Amino acid sequence: MTATVTAPTAGTNGHSPNGQAHGSPPRPTVATGFHNLSSAQLRVTVAGLLLAMFVSALDQMVVGPAMPRIIAELNGFERYAWVTTAYMLTSTLGVPVFGKLSDIYGRKYFYIAGVLLFLVGSWLCGIAQDMNQLIAFRAFQGVGAGINEGLAFAIIGDLFPPAKRGRVQGIFGAVFGLSSIVGPTLGGWLTDNVSWRAIFYVNVPVGLTALAMLWFFFPYFRPDESVKRKIDWLGVATLMATATPLLLALS
Repeated sequence: MTATVTAPTAGTNGHSPNGQAHGSPPRPTVATGFHNLSSAQLRVTVAGLLLAMFVSALDQMVVGPAMPRIIAELNGFERYAWVTTAYMLTSTLGVPVFGKLSDIYGRKYFYIAGVLLFLVGSWLCGIAQDMNQLIAFRAFQGVGAGINEGLAFAIIGDLFPPAKRGRVQGIFGAVFGLSSIVGPTLGGWLTDNVSWRAIFYVNVPVGLTALAMLWFFFPYFRPDESVKRKIDWLGVATLMATATPLLLALS
């Protein structure tokens, strides 16, 4: 069900810049890979991306109304802010790091791994027995959220031509607005009528649905093999060393 696309190569005599002989059909590239996708495959892929982004964005909003109940059960009032800060910290740091890795190695399996990490983190948060466990599991969950949110907009560039990207990005951006409306209401209702643990468990069925859609329909765009695969580890360390205290100070 998936498409594999390679990046263009330099032209030679009698060939166009993408390496094809004049008059022959153009070779699909990362930028034009959407030409190989059926409309059904494209719609299901976008729906899976939207679902995955929605649950990660929603998770930032549902926790607030549940915090009084969480503190009452797990104690640790002096550390309650870390439940949100740990998630925000790892998700923020994950955006540039995994965005770069997906440029080098391809986006599909990084994105799927992000969904899996988020779902495992959600389940672990739901079974947390004290505040320290909840904070650690929220940090783990934030890594998956950072992958999902960071790669989603880059994937739009792989799937759609420039003329359509703005409209699709607007739809993805509206997910954050919707989550800010639905999240607090849903979090309060689940906490009052079910349990505060349900605010994390509710992510699992939605996330599994998104995971199935992405696994079977999300195309794999093969990165350009001529590009040197080099990771700037010093840059990653510098980013973490500077962003972490800044985020902590602001939060």
